[in-house]
Amino acid sequence: MSDTPSGAEPTVIKKYANRRLYNTAKSAYVTLDDLAEMVKAGEDFVVRDAKTGDDLTRQVLTQIILDQEGRGGNLLPLNFLRKLIGYYGQNMGGVLPGYLDASLDSFQENQDSIQKQFAAAFGQPIKQFEEITRQNMAMFERAMGTFKPFANKGETTASAPANTPKTSDGDNGDIDALKKEIDSMRVRLDKLAK
Repeated sequence: MSDTPSGAEPTVIKKYANRRLYNTAKSAYVTLDDLAEMVKAGEDFVVRDAKTGDDLTRQVLTQIILDQEGRGGNLLPLNFLRKLIGYYGQNMGGVLPGYLDASLDSFQENQDSIQKQFAAAFGQPIKQFEEITRQNMAMFERAMGTFKPFANKGETTASAPANTPKTSDGDNGDIDALKKEIDSMRVRLDKLAK
Protein backbone atom coordinates (compact mmCIF):
# COMPACT_ATOMS: atom_id res chain seq x y z
CA MET A 1 0.00 0.00 0.00
CA SER A 2 1.75 3.10 -1.17
CA ASP A 3 -0.92 5.78 -0.90
CA THR A 4 0.69 7.24 2.18
CA PRO A 5 2.17 10.70 1.76
CA SER A 6 5.96 10.49 1.51
CA GLY A 7 7.55 10.37 4.92
CA ALA A 8 4.34 9.36 6.71
CA GLU A 9 4.45 6.05 8.49
CA PRO A 10 1.63 3.55 7.89
CA THR A 11 -0.73 2.85 10.73
CA VAL A 12 0.22 -0.27 12.66
CA ILE A 13 -2.55 -2.78 13.24
CA LYS A 14 -1.70 -5.47 15.78
CA LYS A 15 -3.22 -8.91 15.36
CA TYR A 16 -3.58 -10.91 18.54
CA ALA A 17 -3.76 -14.69 18.97
CA ASN A 18 -7.51 -14.44 19.52
CA ARG A 19 -7.69 -12.95 15.95
CA ARG A 20 -8.62 -9.51 17.26
CA LEU A 21 -7.18 -6.52 15.44
CA TYR A 22 -6.00 -3.40 17.28
CA ASN A 23 -5.45 -0.03 15.57
CA THR A 24 -2.51 1.51 17.44
CA ALA A 25 -3.13 4.98 15.97
CA LYS A 26 -6.68 5.15 17.32
CA SER A 27 -6.15 2.92 20.35
CA ALA A 28 -9.19 0.87 19.42
CA TYR A 29 -10.06 -2.61 18.26
CA VAL A 30 -11.11 -2.82 14.61
CA THR A 31 -12.77 -5.35 12.35
CA LEU A 32 -12.00 -6.53 8.84
CA ASP A 33 -14.78 -4.19 7.67
CA ASP A 34 -12.99 -1.27 9.34
CA LEU A 35 -9.77 -2.22 7.56
CA ALA A 36 -11.64 -2.53 4.25
CA GLU A 37 -12.94 1.03 4.75
CA MET A 38 -9.40 2.21 5.51
CA VAL A 39 -8.22 0.65 2.23
CA LYS A 40 -11.05 2.33 0.31
CA ALA A 41 -10.18 5.66 1.93
CA GLY A 42 -6.55 5.25 0.83
CA GLU A 43 -5.19 4.92 4.37
CA ASP A 44 -1.98 2.92 4.53
CA PHE A 45 -1.51 0.35 7.25
CA VAL A 46 0.53 -2.71 8.12
CA VAL A 47 -0.71 -5.63 10.15
CA ARG A 48 1.78 -7.12 12.58
CA ASP A 49 1.54 -10.15 14.81
CA ALA A 50 1.25 -8.71 18.32
CA LYS A 51 3.60 -11.33 19.78
CA THR A 52 6.25 -11.87 17.10
CA GLY A 53 6.03 -8.64 15.09
CA ASP A 54 5.75 -10.62 11.82
CA ASP A 55 4.12 -8.77 8.92
CA LEU A 56 0.64 -10.24 8.35
CA THR A 57 -0.63 -7.51 6.00
CA ARG A 58 -0.88 -9.76 2.93
CA GLN A 59 -2.83 -12.44 4.81
CA VAL A 60 -5.23 -9.90 6.33
CA LEU A 61 -5.86 -8.17 2.98
CA THR A 62 -6.51 -11.60 1.44
CA GLN A 63 -8.88 -12.31 4.34
CA ILE A 64 -10.74 -9.05 3.56
CA ILE A 65 -11.11 -10.14 -0.08
CA LEU A 66 -12.39 -13.56 1.02
CA ASP A 67 -14.84 -11.87 3.37
CA GLN A 68 -16.14 -9.58 0.58
CA GLU A 69 -16.40 -12.49 -1.87
CA GLY A 70 -18.26 -14.53 0.77
CA ARG A 71 -20.84 -11.76 1.08
CA GLY A 72 -21.66 -11.99 -2.61
CA GLY A 73 -19.16 -9.42 -3.88
CA ASN A 74 -18.10 -11.81 -6.66
CA LEU A 75 -15.51 -9.42 -8.06
CA LEU A 76 -13.02 -12.14 -8.91
CA PRO A 77 -14.16 -14.46 -11.72
CA LEU A 78 -13.77 -18.19 -11.12
CA ASN A 79 -11.55 -18.61 -14.18
CA PHE A 80 -9.22 -15.87 -12.89
CA LEU A 81 -9.02 -17.54 -9.46
CA ARG A 82 -8.22 -20.92 -11.05
CA LYS A 83 -5.47 -19.40 -13.18
CA LEU A 84 -4.07 -17.48 -10.23
CA ILE A 85 -3.90 -20.65 -8.13
CA GLY A 86 -2.16 -22.37 -11.03
CA TYR A 87 0.67 -19.82 -10.91
CA TYR A 88 1.59 -20.62 -7.30
CA GLY A 89 4.85 -22.59 -7.18
CA GLN A 90 5.88 -21.60 -10.73
CA ASN A 91 8.52 -19.00 -9.77
CA MET A 92 6.31 -16.15 -10.98
CA GLY A 93 6.97 -14.20 -7.78
CA GLY A 94 8.67 -11.27 -9.51
CA VAL A 95 6.68 -11.07 -12.74
CA LEU A 96 3.01 -11.75 -12.02
CA PRO A 97 2.53 -9.48 -8.97
CA GLY A 98 4.07 -6.54 -10.84
CA TYR A 99 1.94 -7.25 -13.89
CA LEU A 100 -1.27 -7.51 -11.85
CA ASP A 101 -0.43 -4.33 -9.96
CA ALA A 102 0.27 -2.41 -13.20
CA SER A 103 -2.94 -3.77 -14.74
CA LEU A 104 -5.04 -2.60 -11.80
CA ASP A 105 -3.33 0.81 -11.83
CA SER A 106 -4.14 1.13 -15.54
CA PHE A 107 -7.73 0.07 -14.91
CA GLN A 108 -8.08 2.65 -12.12
CA GLU A 109 -6.65 5.41 -14.33
CA ASN A 110 -9.13 4.50 -17.07
CA GLN A 111 -12.02 4.55 -14.59
CA ASP A 112 -10.95 7.97 -13.29
CA SER A 113 -10.63 9.29 -16.83
CA ILE A 114 -14.08 8.00 -17.81
CA GLN A 115 -15.64 9.56 -14.70
CA LYS A 116 -13.98 12.92 -15.43
CA GLN A 117 -15.11 12.80 -19.06
CA PHE A 118 -18.65 11.91 -18.01
CA ALA A 119 -18.73 14.75 -15.49
CA ALA A 120 -17.36 17.20 -18.09
CA ALA A 121 -19.80 16.03 -20.75
CA PHE A 122 -22.88 15.71 -18.58
CA GLY A 123 -22.19 18.02 -15.64
CA GLN A 124 -24.21 20.93 -17.00
CA PRO A 125 -26.66 18.88 -19.13
CA ILE A 126 -27.77 17.03 -15.98
CA LYS A 127 -29.72 20.18 -15.08
CA GLN A 128 -31.27 20.05 -18.55
CA PHE A 129 -32.08 16.38 -18.03
CA GLU A 130 -33.83 17.22 -14.76
CA GLU A 131 -35.87 19.90 -16.52
CA ILE A 132 -36.82 17.47 -19.30
CA THR A 133 -37.83 14.94 -16.63
CA ARG A 134 -40.07 17.56 -14.97
CA GLN A 135 -41.64 18.40 -18.33
CA ASN A 136 -42.23 14.71 -19.04
CA MET A 137 -43.86 14.28 -15.64
CA ALA A 138 -46.16 17.25 -16.32
CA MET A 139 -47.02 15.84 -19.75
CA PHE A 140 -47.73 12.44 -18.18
CA GLU A 141 -49.95 14.11 -15.60
CA ARG A 142 -51.90 15.91 -18.35
CA ALA A 143 -52.21 12.65 -20.30
CA MET A 144 -53.54 10.87 -17.23
CA GLY A 145 -56.06 13.70 -16.84
CA THR A 146 -57.46 12.94 -20.28
CA PHE A 147 -58.37 9.45 -19.11
CA LYS A 148 -60.51 10.73 -16.24
CA PRO A 149 -63.81 10.36 -18.08
CA PHE A 150 -63.05 6.71 -18.79
CA ALA A 151 -62.36 5.61 -15.23
CA ASN A 152 -64.72 2.84 -14.13
CA LYS A 153 -66.30 2.87 -10.70
CA GLY A 154 -64.61 0.52 -8.23
CA GLU A 155 -61.78 -0.32 -10.66
CA THR A 156 -58.23 -0.10 -9.31
CA THR A 157 -54.96 -0.05 -11.13
CA ALA A 158 -51.92 -2.11 -10.27
CA SER A 159 -49.84 0.97 -9.57
CA ALA A 160 -52.25 2.58 -7.11
CA PRO A 161 -51.77 1.58 -3.48
CA ALA A 162 -54.54 -0.61 -2.10
CA ASN A 163 -55.20 1.63 0.89
CA THR A 164 -55.41 4.88 -1.11
CA PRO A 165 -58.47 6.83 0.02
CA LYS A 166 -61.06 7.41 -2.71
CA THR A 167 -62.41 10.84 -3.52
CA SER A 168 -65.93 11.75 -2.59
CA ASP A 169 -67.42 10.48 -5.88
CA GLY A 170 -65.25 7.32 -5.91
CA ASP A 171 -64.42 7.61 -9.63
CA ASN A 172 -61.22 9.56 -9.34
CA GLY A 173 -59.47 7.69 -6.51
CA ASP A 174 -56.99 5.88 -8.74
CA ILE A 175 -56.21 9.00 -10.74
CA ASP A 176 -55.79 10.98 -7.52
CA ALA A 177 -53.45 8.28 -6.22
CA LEU A 178 -51.38 8.53 -9.39
CA LYS A 179 -51.30 12.32 -9.07
CA LYS A 180 -50.06 11.97 -5.49
CA GLU A 181 -47.33 9.60 -6.65
CA ILE A 182 -46.38 12.06 -9.41
CA ASP A 183 -46.31 14.93 -6.92
CA SER A 184 -44.13 12.84 -4.62
CA MET A 185 -41.75 12.10 -7.50
CA ARG A 186 -41.69 15.79 -8.41
CA VAL A 187 -40.73 16.71 -4.83
CA ARG A 188 -37.91 14.14 -4.89
CA LEU A 189 -36.70 15.47 -8.26
CA ASP A 190 -36.71 19.01 -6.90
CA LYS A 191 -34.64 17.88 -3.90
CA LEU A 192 -32.18 16.13 -6.23
CA ALA A 193 -31.90 19.28 -8.35
CA LYS A 194 -30.88 21.28 -5.27
